[in-house]
Amino acid sequence: MANNKLTVGVIFGSRSVEHDVSIVTAQQIMQAMNPNKYEIVPLYIPRDGRWLSGPGLRDIQNYQLDDISQVATVYEVMFSSNTRYPGIIHPPLAGRLQKNTFQRLDVAFCSVHGTHGEDGTLQGLLEMANIPYIGTGVLASAIANHKIVAKALLKQYDIPVLEAVAFTRRDWLANPTPILERITEQGYPAFVKPATLGSSIGIAKIENEDQARLHIDVAASLAQDLLVERALVGGVEINCSVMGNIEIEASVLEQPLSGEAFLTYDEKYMRGKGGKSAGMKGADRIIPAPISPELTAKIQDIAKRAFLAIQGQGIARIDFLVKPDLGEVWLNEINTLPGSLSFYLWEKSGKTAAQVVDELIQLGLQRHAEKRQTTFDYRSKLLEHAATRGVAGVKK
Repeated sequence: MANNKLTVGVIFGSRSVEHDVSIVTAQQIMQAMNPNKYEIVPLYIPRDGRWLSGPGLRDIQNYQLDDISQVATVYEVMFSSNTRYPGIIHPPLAGRLQKNTFQRLDVAFCSVHGTHGEDGTLQGLLEMANIPYIGTGVLASAIANHKIVAKALLKQYDIPVLEAVAFTRRDWLANPTPILERITEQGYPAFVKPATLGSSIGIAKIENEDQARLHIDVAASLAQDLLVERALVGGVEINCSVMGNIEIEASVLEQPLSGEAFLTYDEKYMRGKGGKSAGMKGADRIIPAPISPELTAKIQDIAKRAFLAIQGQGIARIDFLVKPDLGEVWLNEINTLPGSLSFYLWEKSGKTAAQVVDELIQLGLQRHAEKRQTTFDYRSKLLEHAATRGVAGVKK
């Protein structure tokens, strides 16, 4: 810790189809962080998998370059998962006359959407390094990131979800006929979805078998696991953000506005004031959502129960499909790294972006302190036994 500031590594980018969204979210997080409280260390992972750092990563204009590492104030680093040196090493490989420098990270802000970030893989790396981090843990991230697994778990907690036909890319390529028969039995219209992507990437509405074949082929190029979910005719989308570790707080609700059959990537990030640089906060929406207080409370309660069901911690945005006139609610998906960290929802709930960041960092540190109460070092006499009798004599 330098000058009593927390050194916070903001990790973003990575090998994900949501790479660009991650850059925008990270910029918004860094802008919201109080420089008097935090030493901000941007850690950008380009699509080729390198790790970069440096002040030049704070300027979003630099991401228009073919290779941002050519910017004078951007340099390559190596992430260290060694618990004695939890942080980054620069340069990754020192020459004969060079010296490595090491920068310890007090806490990490996971800002990678989708694959290799929101799916639990980055969290696993940080767990190995014993670095506190913001957001849900390995298990909760993996569950929420997989729409099929999430549906199965949420059903066990009596949380309403829409029915879907689930299958793998391998099964689809081997023999699509039985899968199409199951989809027809479920009924059209429906939505094709890659099971492990967000930001509406790869999602398409289908009305018949020909459209199903076309869009499943597209989705199968983006993910190994796929689902075709029954469309809710006459429903509207309502979203809620939740925050906390044990005591969960729910934000005001929003109703996103869409001119399409569903909220597309362009509508989420390219429309509205600010375009992509504004992230999710630039999309068109009504806040608070124009629904009754009773239905609002019902959705907020389901959102909190769902977050606890997956063992969520930190923050999430939970998206619902709702028939307001009937008071019927179905949980659509849980986003454990919501675009723009749902700053726009919390601002309407009375928290500034800076306050949200402060609270999330404290939640991450609290969870890490809780983890330290767990014993990981267990000494047995197994090695002594193996040395005496040989490894072949040790039963598994």
